[in-house]
Amino acid sequence: MPLEEIAYEPYTDPEEFIREVTDFIWVDRAIGYIRQNYEPDSVVHTSLGTINGRDDVISGSLMRQAYGANRIGQAEDVVWEARGDDAFLSSHLVFGAGADLPHMSRTIANCLYRRGRMVEEWVVRDTLAAALQEGLDPDVLAAAVAFVGYTGSMTQPAPVDVLAAGDSGPRSDDYRPEAQLVLEFVERVWNGRELEKVHDFMIRDLFLHDVGYRTWIRPEGYKRSLLRLLAPFPTASFEVRDLQTNYDERYGGLRIAVLWKLVGDYIGVPDFGPLTGARTELLGVSQFLVQRGRIVKEYRVYDQIALRAQINAGRGEQPYLKINIY
Repeated sequence: MPLEEIAYEPYTDPEEFIREVTDFIWVDRAIGYIRQNYEPDSVVHTSLGTINGRDDVISGSLMRQAYGANRIGQAEDVVWEARGDDAFLSSHLVFGAGADLPHMSRTIANCLYRRGRMVEEWVVRDTLAAALQEGLDPDVLAAAVAFVGYTGSMTQPAPVDVLAAGDSGPRSDDYRPEAQLVLEFVERVWNGRELEKVHDFMIRDLFLHDVGYRTWIRPEGYKRSLLRLLAPFPTASFEVRDLQTNYDERYGGLRIAVLWKLVGDYIGVPDFGPLTGARTELLGVSQFLVQRGRIVKEYRVYDQIALRAQINAGRGEQPYLKINIY
C-alpha cells in the first residue's frame, strides 16, 4: 500500500521530512516548532527513561541547545519504513560535530510519525564520545543525572514477531530474507554467544562504529566489542523491540535498523564501579548495512553515561559481592 502524502507533507518523502524538520528545530533553533511537530500527548523513550507529553520535550530541547550551541548535527542516514498508509517509522542517524572543537559523536532517533505529527520516539546518544573527547570523567557526569525509568510500551514484553509488528505497530513484510538474516545474527551471536558465527553473517572487512566514537574492524574486532559490552552483564539478553528496512543507493543500498533493549543484572566485570546485582535495561539502536546477503557495516548507538547513572541508582547500603571463580 503506497504511503499517502499527508504522512510527510510538505516534503517529497519521509527522508526529506526528517532531514528538514530536524534541521529546522536543531540548527535553526526553531524550538517552538515542536508544538506543531509533536502531538500533545507524544511519548519519548530516552536512555534515562520515558517522557510523557511534548512540554518536557520543548524544555529539554532548549536546555540541550543552550549548552551545545557550537555543535551541529547532520543526517548520516535515514532508514524509514511505512506504518500503514498515513504513517512511517524513521531511524535517523545523526553525525554531530563541534563548530570550533574536535568533538564528534552520533545520535539515533527512531520516530513514529502519523499524518505528519510525532506520536512516539526512541532516542539514544553516544554521550561517552563527548566525555572522552572533552577530557571529562564519565562517572562524574553520570552522578549529575538520574535514571527515572520507563513507562508505556517499554514496560511491555518484547514483540513476539517484529517482522510482523514491533513497538511501533504492524509493518509490511519488506526484504524478509535480509531482515531474517539480521534477526538470526542477533539471536545467535548476541544472545546465543556464538561469536564464532560472526564470519557466517558478516564480511571479513566489516566496520562497526561503536560508542565512544570508536570503530572496530574485522570479525575479531567485532567479537571484542561484543565481549566488552556484555562482560558487566554476562547473563543479559537483547530484546528486539522494532525493526525497519529501507533501500536507497545514496546510503549504500539496504539498511536495516533494529531497536533493542539489553536486559541483565550487573553481576559481571565491575566496569562501572562496584557490582550491584541489580537489573539493568540498556536502550540501543543498531543500523546494519546489508549487501549481497551479508552484513558489511553496523552503527551501534547507546548511552553509556545513562547506563552508569542507572547502575548508580541501583546501589544499596550493602555492597553486592560476587567473584569469578571459574
